[in-house]
Amino acid sequence: MQNRQIAVAELPTGTLTEANFALEKAIMPTPKDNEVLLRTILMSIDAANRSWMQGATYRAAVKAGDAMPTYSICEVVESKSERFSAGDIVATESVWADYVVCPARQLQKLPDMAPLSNLMSVYGIAGKTAFHGLVGVGKPIAGETVLVSAAAGSVGGYVGQIAKALGCRVVGIAGGPDKCASVVQDLGFDACVDYQDPGLFKALKAACPNGVDIYFDNVGGKVLETALFHMNERGRVVCCGAISQYDTNNATGPRNLPGLVVVKRLRMEGFIVMDFADQDATALRALKHWVSTGQIKVQEDIVEGLENAPSALIGLLAGQNRGKRMVRVSADPS
Repeated sequence: MQNRQIAVAELPTGTLTEANFALEKAIMPTPKDNEVLLRTILMSIDAANRSWMQGATYRAAVKAGDAMPTYSICEVVESKSERFSAGDIVATESVWADYVVCPARQLQKLPDMAPLSNLMSVYGIAGKTAFHGLVGVGKPIAGETVLVSAAAGSVGGYVGQIAKALGCRVVGIAGGPDKCASVVQDLGFDACVDYQDPGLFKALKAACPNGVDIYFDNVGGKVLETALFHMNERGRVVCCGAISQYDTNNATGPRNLPGLVVVKRLRMEGFIVMDFADQDATALRALKHWVSTGQIKVQEDIVEGLENAPSALIGLLAGQNRGKRMVRVSADPS
């Protein structure tokens, strides 16, 4: 067996390019006691990958020379732990590589499911992030208006569908008329506004005539600034990400903070999906119900080949994905 990995050749100083990465031959790792050798099947591609290159966040900063961190679904090849056997399918924090060795304590054994990709999309990071952020932080009530940015993305699409299932009016924000049309026609949002529209303020006002009770923010910057003007008193702003700020040297923050938060008595709260790990079973039970009833449609964007991970991330940052983006490194053993 041969191993490859993709490392960060040079930290980006502006827009991310493929020159910032290097595909390398790597030593085939050997597990020690209480470790497991894994073959990577699927790797999650997330905007957070880019933010990790900017400095320490909720995890250590990625440095030049590091293999790119990721969340992966893998098959156990060799186990030095009583907890796992060859052939088991697990989820773990990993890196962009064909094979990795991980401590058994950090692995989560996954159920038998087809397609396996659903365990990374609707039943994985994307779906659980959407559920916990909207339900746990936003606390929606039927009849409220929920506004979602990056509505065609991996998390935003599920946020809107969950809000609809809970009886809310849902308005999306996406990039371009095609994406906006898909958000309404395919995902069932009540309306969708193009953030590239120079009349964004008026477009949001028209789409949200009764104001916004919950804004689920995935992008930050100008869109967040504009959305705050449309919030109702006691509204909730769920801060999930800020993709517009990651891939630039000219990051901009909302200019209407803290003014509107005070005047409208808004609550803004950030979160990461691991904050709600003790409630994952509840999230999965609800998500499986909504998928089975057709209230949630699963959208996945799978790129083939480890070597294409850099272009997959660059494309994600440019808004080219629809649904959860991931890279398939090797075939599902099923």
